[in-house]
Amino acid sequence: MRVFQHTARVAIIGAVTVLLATSFAAAQQSGGRYWTPGTTNPAVDSKQIAESKTLKHRAAKQKRERSPLSANARLQPDSKPHRLILQVNTNDPAAMNLALNNATNVAQYYKDLGEKVKIEVVTFGPGLHMLRDDTSPVKSRIEELALSTPEIAFKACGNTQEKMHNAEKKDIPIIRQAEVVKSGVVRVMELQEKGWSYVKP
Repeated sequence: MRVFQHTARVAIIGAVTVLLATSFAAAQQSGGRYWTPGTTNPAVDSKQIAESKTLKHRAAKQKRERSPLSANARLQPDSKPHRLILQVNTNDPAAMNLALNNATNVAQYYKDLGEKVKIEVVTFGPGLHMLRDDTSPVKSRIEELALSTPEIAFKACGNTQEKMHNAEKKDIPIIRQAEVVKSGVVRVMELQEKGWSYVKP
C-alpha cells in the first residue's frame, strides 16, 4: 500500500513539473509574462493564448491608426473659419491705413495656410469718415481690397451716419463696398459674443 502511495506521489509531482515547464515556455514566447492555465485542458488553453495575441495585435493596429496626425487630418475640413473684428473710431488716415494693413496681413496669413478667415472692419463715431464716399482718405484702397480680398467686409454705423446728417444738414453717402448697420458698437459686441476676436488698431 505504501509503495502504491509513493508511486502516486511521484506521478503527481511529475505532472506538476510538466505543467510548470509548459507555463515557463509559454511565458518566454509571450515576452516574459507568466501563463496561468484558464482550464485543465492544454489544447483549450493554447487556443485562448492564440486568441489573446490576435486581440492584442488588432488593438495595437487600431491605436496606430488613431494617431494625432490622422485625427487632425480628419478634423481639418470641418474646422471653423477664423474671425476678426477691427474697430475704427477715429478720423485719422494713419489709423485707417493701419486697420487695412492688419486686415490684409491676416487674410494673407490664413490664405497661405489654406484656412478660412472672416474679417470685419467696423467704423463708428469720427471713424465713419473711413467709409464716407465724400470724405474717405482710403476710398481707392478699399475699392481695390473689395476686389482682391473678399474675406474683408466693411460696416458703417447707422447711428453715426444719422448724427452727421443732422449736424451737416445733408445726406451722408457711404461707399458701395460698405454695409450700414444700426449701431457700430452693438455690432462689435454681438460679434464678440459669437466668439469673434477683437482688435483696435
